[in-house]
Amino acid sequence: MNPLERPHNEYRHAFERISELSLALLAELNQRPTFPTITGQEARKRFSDPLPELGMGAAALDGLQAVIDASRLQNSRFFGYVLGSGEPIAAAADLLASVLNQNVTAWRSGPAAATIEQVVVGWLAEAVGCNGFVGTLTGGGSAANLMALAMARETRMPSNDDGVQQSGTVYASDQSHMSIPKAVALLGLGRHSLRSIPCDPDFRMRVDLLRQEIDKDAQEGKTPVAIVGTAGTVATGSIDPLAELAAIAKSCGAWFHVDGAFGALAAIARPADFAGMNQADSLSLDPHKWLYQPLDCGCLLYRDRAAAQKTFSYTGDYAKSLLEDPVESFSFFDETLELSRRFRALKLWLSLRFHGLNAFRQQIENDLEMASHLKGLVARAPDLELMAPVPLSAVCFRFVPASQPLRDPQLDDFNLKILNRVQRGGRVFISNATIHGSFALRACIVNHRTTRPDVEAVVDEVVKVGHAVLSEA
Repeated sequence: MNPLERPHNEYRHAFERISELSLALLAELNQRPTFPTITGQEARKRFSDPLPELGMGAAALDGLQAVIDASRLQNSRFFGYVLGSGEPIAAAADLLASVLNQNVTAWRSGPAAATIEQVVVGWLAEAVGCNGFVGTLTGGGSAANLMALAMARETRMPSNDDGVQQSGTVYASDQSHMSIPKAVALLGLGRHSLRSIPCDPDFRMRVDLLRQEIDKDAQEGKTPVAIVGTAGTVATGSIDPLAELAAIAKSCGAWFHVDGAFGALAAIARPADFAGMNQADSLSLDPHKWLYQPLDCGCLLYRDRAAAQKTFSYTGDYAKSLLEDPVESFSFFDETLELSRRFRALKLWLSLRFHGLNAFRQQIENDLEMASHLKGLVARAPDLELMAPVPLSAVCFRFVPASQPLRDPQLDDFNLKILNRVQRGGRVFISNATIHGSFALRACIVNHRTTRPDVEAVVDEVVKVGHAVLSEA
């Protein structure tokens, strides 16, 4: 008897049990706390059973409720980080994707999976105004940004057998995501090749300073490899002047990449805010953010398929396609960093077909309106101070007690205490950011479950906790 093969009724029981737990969680999600009442030591103790030598069978499923109870939940009051809320139809599709277990390396490895991914990528490109772009689904924006800058390096300053020439430069704003300097380092360009361009008061890259830096580097004989524009900075959601950056990139011969992991999908609802994005050579975006897909589901779009093939096509004889049909001979591994790739497209394909694009457009607009509502609440609250503009859905603010004036760094420490207590309290979940060197509380609304009472709870909770912390000082 095969020890890993079980009778069909046992599989049915397991699937039904997992489905029941999932549906029960969805039904009560908004009534549960956003953060579990568990410490790190308690979690370690709860899940550190010895590796069983003999199988537990159905009894193993009894541990799943403990996993749920010790999880930080994506309910309607979760506003931490930039993370989507896990649309349930997509989650159901993920189970089928795991059962199918398609390794989406090429068409021959998964005909339906490969075809659906290409279709979905085309849908995404069309939805954000980049018709004609092609691309691949990735694990997230960090992988997409790394791949995009690899393409920039290989097309603008190819490496030779001795390695990368140390004369290329990459330009990004001082608000760019941490994946940009990480990619520059991993690609061997050298950390000092990244030029961090200051931003204006709205946290948008200053094009005048960018031009100055490019001119200075040109005089030193350096090659402009890439300009990275950001469509939704991680702290404030600010959008760089993309059309101007595109023109500069074209004039100096640099690759123009837009990191749109946070904000690009908001172009579905507000395309005018993203003018110039369609002039990019590449664009990263994250359906697991503003299309509310379960992790993981990122995407890299690009204009020129040949650039991707030049960068990533290192196929050994064991993997080369022997087919001549143009559809059936397609291989993702010739255009992406990964070889083994899961069927990420199924959940997105099913979710978009089930709800329709307009439903997502309306929900993105709702998130933007919720952020505007929270901004107004913060502005009107006597003890709260808005710390940055709100171009998308990230609201940065802090508690500044009117009755007991505090100065930095006292305010930083004070608001850090508020954040820790708010998160542990479990009513709402917010995160933090650094704004002009000061500590800020940050609520980012990328959540299809959120309503007005949910964002109003942010202000209520922060004010309540702030006064409690103040009374203890």
